Amino acid sequence: MAEITYREALKRALREEMQRDPNVVVWGEDIVHYNNGGAYGVTQGLSKEFPGRIRDTPIAEEAIVGIGVGAAMGGMRPVCEIMTVNFTLVAWDQIVNHAAKQHHMFNGQIKVPMVIRTPNGFGRTASTHSQNFDSWFAGLPGIKVVTPATPYDAKGLLKAAIRDDDPVVFLEHLALYGMKGEVPDQEYVIPIGVAETKRVGKHITVVSWGRMVLECLKAATTLAAEGVELEVVDLRTLRPIDLSLALASIKKTNRAIVAEEGWRSGGLGAEIAASLTEMGFNDLDAPVARVAALEVPMPYAKNLERATLPFAEDVVAACRAMLQKQY
Repeated sequence: MAEITYREALKRALREEMQRDPNVVVWGEDIVHYNNGGAYGVTQGLSKEFPGRIRDTPIAEEAIVGIGVGAAMGGMRPVCEIMTVNFTLVAWDQIVNHAAKQHHMFNGQIKVPMVIRTPNGFGRTASTHSQNFDSWFAGLPGIKVVTPATPYDAKGLLKAAIRDDDPVVFLEHLALYGMKGEVPDQEYVIPIGVAETKRVGKHITVVSWGRMVLECLKAATTLAAEGVELEVVDLRTLRPIDLSLALASIKKTNRAIVAEEGWRSGGLGAEIAASLTEMGFNDLDAPVARVAALEVPMPYAKNLERATLPFAEDVVAACRAMLQKQY
């Protein structure tokens, strides 16, 4: 088992799936010639290994996704790389009205096995390039939404996404590309729609996904020194969402916090908190709490960006407050 970066884990998944299936192709902006592997280096070197199957595109996100929809309907398995999740807005019509709808509009006779890979979240790139659209995608029927927090999950879930017969939006947090973690050398695939308990505890259940899982784990380490044990549940997939582990955990801890990087109002955290309350009300000793970003456009200045976003200390504060509350 090797320790590799999140970026390398994604590249290995792409390589293995392209070796396995000749119908897997990848295209996106600058993924061949710029830095020989895109803005974040995920496809670096792959164009030489798979000539003609890794292609640069114009700066035209609607076309990147639209061609992907057509190719998928025609029997290929395209992986469309959008340079940043903010640019998916340009392709929103193709994602919402085409990728997500074809299977249903044609009575299940057509499949759209495509993946839309894109960096999500903050990264010192200011208001128009540092947004988090987890909630938008998670609320869209007809697609699946995946957001891995570790290199291990990134590889296993990307392989599953490429093999899936439904369109999958694969959200890679911008801040995680350089993080390292252990990844097995042997073949493995992580099923889409299955959560994982990242840390076992007994006092508070903390439900999260993406970058915030790591912040929750840091918070758990801090609070453990105070005798408070958090149970951290990583959803991994936002659509379909698996709340079974969170609900089982609440039966033990009787308290829950949902931590997300997105905006609080209308956020996915609100939907999860409502679901946990509806399905686990009798097990809760206090209202479900939420940790989220401030409701402002993202600043560019590093200190202001950090003040806008939730981090481990915010999770710690929410947990301390939670222990003082009850119905």
